[in-house]
Formats: sequence, C-alpha cells, structure tokens
Amino acid sequence: MSVDWILENRAHLLTLTVSHLGLSLPAIAAVLVLSVPVAVLANRLRPLRGVIVSGTGLLYAVPSLPLFIVLPVLLGTGVRDAVNVVVALVLFGMALMVRSVADALDSVPAEVRLAATAQGHSAWGRFWTVDLPLAGPALLAGLRVVSVSTISLVTVSAVLGVQSLGSLFTDGFQRGIIPSIVSGVVITAALALAADLFLMALGRALMPWQRTGRGSAS
Repeated sequence: MSVDWILENRAHLLTLTVSHLGLSLPAIAAVLVLSVPVAVLANRLRPLRGVIVSGTGLLYAVPSLPLFIVLPVLLGTGVRDAVNVVVALVLFGMALMVRSVADALDSVPAEVRLAATAQGHSAWGRFWTVDLPLAGPALLAGLRVVSVSTISLVTVSAVLGVQSLGSLFTDGFQRGIIPSIVSGVVITAALALAADLFLMALGRALMPWQRTGRGSAS
C-alpha cells in the first residue's frame, strides 16, 4: 500500500468512511429493533414459528446486487438513494438475527419463567426483567455477526453509485489503483473489527453477571 497515496487522499478516505458508517449503523440498529418483536411473535405462535424463522432466514439467499436494483421499484426511490441500501441491509440482517433472537429467548429455562410469574411478574414484565437479560449473551453474539456482515455488505452499494468504502474498490479496479483497493479492504475490515470489539465491551458493561459467572466457573 502506498503511504503517499493514502496521505494525498486522506480526506476522501475519511469521507467514504463516514458515508460507510452512515449506511451500516442505522441498518444494524434497525435490525435489532425489528428482529426482537418478530422473534417474540414467532415463539408465541408455536405452530408458525418454523415458518416465520425459516422465512426470514431465506432472505439471506437473495443475491445482494439484484435486491439493491429491485428495491427502488418497490419503494419508489431513486437507484442511487441510500434508503435502498439501508432497507436491503436490514433485510439481510434480519435473516440472520431473527433466528438468533428466537433461539436465545427460547433457551430461557421454563422454571425461571415460572418462578418469575409466581412472584407476580406480568408477561411483558417478565420479558424485560427475566427473559431478555438471560437471553442477552446469545442475542449479543447474533448482533456481532450481523454487524460484521452488514459492514461488509455495504461495499456492494458502490456498484450502484452510492458512496461507501466500496467506492475504493470500483474506482481502484477501473483506474488500476492498487492502493485504493487495498485501502478499501483494510478500512472495511478495521471498521468491522472495531464494531465487534465495541459490542463485546458493551456486552460486558450491560451484562456484568456474565463475567461473574465465568469467574465462578473457573
């Protein structure tokens, strides 16, 4: 990688990095917000659980580029509208996340739920104070996978002309600039790693009992 090229284009690299985060972070947040109620619904409607979980999972089998092209027709947006990219990323993220959340909530021991109900918790009160905290570690693991996948998939948007770190790939290939391609790969990987480390740290902060449990086990 040419250091001179990076220094000359550092402002452009920063702009693309911000644009990349502007597409991926809202999508990751939306995936979490939307996947939890879908997973709860799947677990409560037992006869339809397999249909809901498997149906959302099939979304990941849809090729990303055709989806980016079809969405403008369905949403009534422009081909280069960033909304198309975010919606596509949310769909792909939910394909991974719904099953993770459903399995995580389903793994909460029945006796713990019964104990919470016996103590006077309502169904929703038990969900927020018992089910969700106990499912937290598995839910976080799923979110970490989604975050890495989403940050990687954003690069495809450059083919449609939406600015992201993927623009470094398209420009680099078209103009034969190797440092541009390598910079795109490195920065994308660094963002994915940073997001994963952030979620790990957030999990430790929000779920301190997991650290205590591991310490006691050892």
